[in-house]
Amino acid sequence: MRQPSSRNSATAYLVWSVGLAVYFLAVFHRSSLAVAGLAAAERFDITAAQLSTFTMLQLVVYAGMQIPVGLLIDRFGARAVMITGTAIMALAQAGFALAESYPTALVARVFVGLGDAMTFTAVLRQVNEWFTPRRIPVVTQLTGVVGQTGALVAALPMTWALSHLGWTRAYGVAAVLGVVMTVVAAVVLHDTPEVRSLRGPRLSWSLVRDGITRSWAEPGTRTGFWVHFTTQFSGTALSMLWGYPFLVRAEHLSETTAGVLLTVMVLATISAGPVVGSVVARHPWYRSTIAMGVATAIALSWTVVLAWPGDAPLWMLVVLVVMAGLGGPASMIGFDLGRSSNPSERLSTATGIINQGGFLASLLLVVAIGLVLDWRTPGASTAYTPEAFRWAMSCQYVLWALGITMIWRNRRRARALLLEQDPDAKRHMTGLG
Repeated sequence: MRQPSSRNSATAYLVWSVGLAVYFLAVFHRSSLAVAGLAAAERFDITAAQLSTFTMLQLVVYAGMQIPVGLLIDRFGARAVMITGTAIMALAQAGFALAESYPTALVARVFVGLGDAMTFTAVLRQVNEWFTPRRIPVVTQLTGVVGQTGALVAALPMTWALSHLGWTRAYGVAAVLGVVMTVVAAVVLHDTPEVRSLRGPRLSWSLVRDGITRSWAEPGTRTGFWVHFTTQFSGTALSMLWGYPFLVRAEHLSETTAGVLLTVMVLATISAGPVVGSVVARHPWYRSTIAMGVATAIALSWTVVLAWPGDAPLWMLVVLVVMAGLGGPASMIGFDLGRSSNPSERLSTATGIINQGGFLASLLLVVAIGLVLDWRTPGASTAYTPEAFRWAMSCQYVLWALGITMIWRNRRRARALLLEQDPDAKRHMTGLG
């Protein structure tokens, strides 16, 4: 039996710190191409459309691998999967550093996405094994927000490295960092306080199907999926692709001001994470309510900006990016709903299912915005007008309406099941008992 003293201990924080470093490095690898677009276009002699394929393909691989990765973690343990993912990313970055052709580089980025997909769910599994239930929401939020700063850290060092070291050496250094982290993870990480490498039952098609079916059958898993779906996509679409063009073309901000606003959004995400985690830990009954409240606030902010006659004032755009930034911490609530609804043997499978939600919604929105912009700006693929952006950004309302409706439906079932199992659950989970 697990000793209570093993949880929340110094060793727990050491294991979590290494897992967090692995996730941080994964985000760094994921984002390392963001500042290398012009260099990549020149090196591989590719068009802008081909260049965008790098990012889109990574996201598709990441989202598509979430359920398989969850199954692998349930079978082989978080430690083995995390070490494997880190090693894959290191080899992929080495391949990217040496690539001379577009197809070779594309294959390398696919494997970066594959390795990246194997980190976050594994870190969350270790958080659930090493910390007490009351501490888990806060540590989960910290994992998400600290890990995402890898995207910020990637910008300056990679810009410097590409200009001073050149393509091959810059990405070669990134690959070496991956090798070092693989070794550190192999030495420090343990799956649980009692077991270095945890193993679950052997995988078979029937077992896989049963695990996925049972995880999705839990109303808490479905609620978590739709929470992640509903809260993440607006901020992700802004930060990944469309925020900068919207602010510059639709709101007529300077390039510098647009960049500052996107940085404010990231800082809002980082600042809000621990606060959201603390509230969720104290009042878990209201987790879905908090998520729907954040989604509604984001939607209202967009409504004011899109309905504003002419350019929205700067203060309103600050409100918009701050609200969009809150979507990141709110999406993490989905994982806590999955944690409390599934047994440990299929927890990672449920986490993988939930983690697909936000990325699926983000991909749908990114593609929809591009299609609508092209539709509303015929014959001028880059001269997007404010009106075209208003049409395009309005696609978000379809996703919010779907997501909030599904959260409401599934949480009713989840709460009814919980009260059936424990009639006093509401009193205990509202901080009143």
